[in-house]
Amino acid sequence: MNKMYHYATVSKALDELHEKGFTCDFNINSDMIKKNPEKFEIVHVYRYEGESDPGDEAVVYGIKSTTGKKGVYVAGFSADSDQETEKFLFALSIKGR
Repeated sequence: MNKMYHYATVSKALDELHEKGFTCDFNINSDMIKKNPEKFEIVHVYRYEGESDPGDEAVVYGIKSTTGKKGVYVAGFSADSDQETEKFLFALSIKGR
């Protein structure tokens, strides 16, 4: 994984990643990763914990494909979060180590 940076908020992390070329929204396009996980690698991970509300917890992933496409995925930790997506992201993060 690349050098890690810490940003104060999820919004700031997303802005900075966008400036670095991470422009694809993988929350909308997650099927691209689910169908071909071997073609993607997580290169940035930022975790945020809500100080007053556990529902504010989130992880921002900077993801890069073998074709050079770069984007972000924001995963929450709420009880209703997408378990399938969390599983494939976890698998990608292990491969990237």
